[in-house]
Amino acid sequence: MAEDKNLVLNATQDLGEIVIAPEVIEVIIGIAASKVEGVYGMRGTFASNVTELLGRAAHGKGVYLVNDEDGLKVDLYCYLEYGISVPKVAMQMQERVNQQVLFMTDIALAEVNVHVVAVVPEKLEQPAIEELFEDEEEENE
Repeated sequence: MAEDKNLVLNATQDLGEIVIAPEVIEVIIGIAASKVEGVYGMRGTFASNVTELLGRAAHGKGVYLVNDEDGLKVDLYCYLEYGISVPKVAMQMQERVNQQVLFMTDIALAEVNVHVVAVVPEKLEQPAIEELFEDEEEENE
C-alpha cells in the first residue's frame, strides 16, 4: 500500500502548495493498468476484496507505491487473460501507467514493475439444457 507521506507539488509557487495523497495516485494507476487490453484484473488484498463485495470499487488494489531517494516506484500485481502476449501487455501497462500519472499529476515515475500473478483461462459458456437434447428430440419426431 501507499506510504503515509503525501506528495508535494510546486512547493515554491506563490499561490501555495499542491499536496496529493498516495491513495489518489494508487487509484489513477489502478484504473490505468486495468484498462489495458489483456488485463483480467488486479490482485487485491482481503480488505479490498471485502470492499468490492460490499459494492464499492477498490481501484487501488494491486498497486503498491514506494517513495525513496530514487523517486516514486510502482509495483503492479495483476492477472492476465489467457492467450495474450505477457511481455507485450506488461509493457503496455508500464507505458499507460507512466503516461497517465504524468498527465494527471505531473509526477514522473522512477519505475513501474509489473508482477503477473496468474493467467486466467477463458470461461466456457455452459450450453442450455434444451440445446443439449435438441438433436435427440428432432430425431424422435
